[in-house]
Amino acid sequence: MLVPNTQTSTLSPNRLAFQIVQEMVIKKELLQVHVHKQAEVTVIDCGVSVQGSWEAGVLFAEICLGGLAQVRIHWADFDGFRWPAVEVVTNHPVLACLASQYAGWPLKSGERIAMGSGPGRAILHKGSLFKKIGYEDYSEIAILCLESEELPSEGVLQKLLRELRCYPQNLYILVAPTSSQVGSLQIAARALETGLSKLMELGYDLDKIDSGWGICPLSPVAADTLKALGRSNDGILYGSTVLYNLRDEDEIIASLVKKIPFCYSHDYERTFEEIYREKGGFYNINPLVFSPAEVWMCNLNSGRSFHAGTLRPDLLRHSFAIV
Repeated sequence: MLVPNTQTSTLSPNRLAFQIVQEMVIKKELLQVHVHKQAEVTVIDCGVSVQGSWEAGVLFAEICLGGLAQVRIHWADFDGFRWPAVEVVTNHPVLACLASQYAGWPLKSGERIAMGSGPGRAILHKGSLFKKIGYEDYSEIAILCLESEELPSEGVLQKLLRELRCYPQNLYILVAPTSSQVGSLQIAARALETGLSKLMELGYDLDKIDSGWGICPLSPVAADTLKALGRSNDGILYGSTVLYNLRDEDEIIASLVKKIPFCYSHDYERTFEEIYREKGGFYNINPLVFSPAEVWMCNLNSGRSFHAGTLRPDLLRHSFAIV
C-alpha cells in the first residue's frame, strides 16, 4: 500500500503537474490552445474551439500523469507497421497512472458525460481504487483533465469546486475532445495505465511494481467522437506494448503475465467501437476489456523476464482506415 501523501511531499501530483500547466499557459499560442477564466476557474481549451497540437498533447498527458512520467512522441515499428507512437516512462507507475491518470470520474453536463481524470482525483480520493492503493493528495491546487467535446458548464464547475473544496482561482481544468490531436495523444499515453488497472482488477499487489514503460501507436484523428474513441482504444488493444519492473516470485509472474494482454479476452479481434456499441457506453464495459496488446514483466529479484501477447498491425490498419 502506498504511504499517504503529506503536506510537504514533493510527489504531490497536483503540485508537480501545476508546473506543466504553467508551461502550457505561457506557450498557449505556440501550442494552439486557448486559456480563459470561467467563474474564476482557469480553463484550458485544447481542442474544443481551437486546433490544439501534438506538443499540447504531450503536456496534457504529462499533466494527466501528475507530472510523474515522461511522455515522448516518435516513429516506431509495430511488427512491420511503421507509425507514430506515444511513449510513457515512469518510476512511479501506480501513483502516476492510477492515482492520477485513470479516467475514474464521469461528469455529467446535460445529456453528455465527460470522462474526468488527472491529479485532482487524488484530492477527492473517492471510490474503491483509492481504497486499494491507499493514497490521497493534500494540495491547495487542483488540476483535472476532461475528455469532452464541450467546455465545462457552470453547473459542472460548481460541482467540482464543492467536491474538491478548493478556491476557484486554484482550480485548473484542461479539456480535449476525443476527436482531436490532443485527444488522440492523451489516450495513447494510457497504455501503461491499462496494464496496471488490469493487474488491479486481477487482485495483484501493485506495491510489487517498481517502474513502467509503455508505447502505443498514435491514432489518426477521426471525423467523429465514436470513431475517435474506437481508433484510439484499438491502438491500445492491438498495438501497445508495456513493460513493468517488479519484485515477485518467478512462478507467480509466469502465471500472471498470461492474464494481462487483450488477446486472451473473449472480445479479441472485435473493434472497440463494436464493444462500445454493444455495451451502450464507456462505463458499461467490463474493466477487464481494457488491456495492452503485449506485456513484458521483468523480475528485479531473479533477473528473468516474462512475455505474453501479440501485436496486430492488420487490425490497426483497418481501424485507422489506412488505404
